[in-house]
Amino acid sequence: MNAHQTFEPDEGINFNFQKFCATIHYVASVAPSETLGRVKLHKILYFADMLNFLRTGSPLTGEDYLKQRFGPTARHLNKALRQLQSDGELQIRTEDFHGLEKYVFEPLRGYSSNELSADETALLDAVIDFVCSRTANEISELSHSDVWQMAQLGERIPYYMAYSLAAGEVTDEDRDWAGEEAIRHGLLS
Repeated sequence: MNAHQTFEPDEGINFNFQKFCATIHYVASVAPSETLGRVKLHKILYFADMLNFLRTGSPLTGEDYLKQRFGPTARHLNKALRQLQSDGELQIRTEDFHGLEKYVFEPLRGYSSNELSADETALLDAVIDFVCSRTANEISELSHSDVWQMAQLGERIPYYMAYSLAAGEVTDEDRDWAGEEAIRHGLLS
């Protein structure tokens, strides 16, 4: 793949809130509750959306991911969690974890939606295994990729930037190209 190929911006990508909620419910139903917290949930969603985009040309849910201090975060996570609680799908509580507050997501019903295909749940299973086998600090460090580093704090990370992850080692020339593309598409000024 040519690292300097021109890619279309995120035009045509629509956020599917219902599928986003179903994805969260699936993750909470499958991931080990002792290792899944808020940080890891953000990262599972981010990696699954970006990997699905690389694999199929479309993200899993179309969620916006913002650059934050500890890595990419899902813009609508709080809204989705409130909806899942309201619908009686999840109970969310906090507990002390080495002096820090950890969120615990307890499914009140098993996942039973038809929102996710078998390929999508297989991708989620792989991402869950990858993320949950690491500490929150380790997975935050892994999510601080060159793509994350190119964005400004609080800025949306475009899906097309995932192509630079697939290209291997990112050079200064790659960063310059990505910045020029973001400016060309009006994502940066």
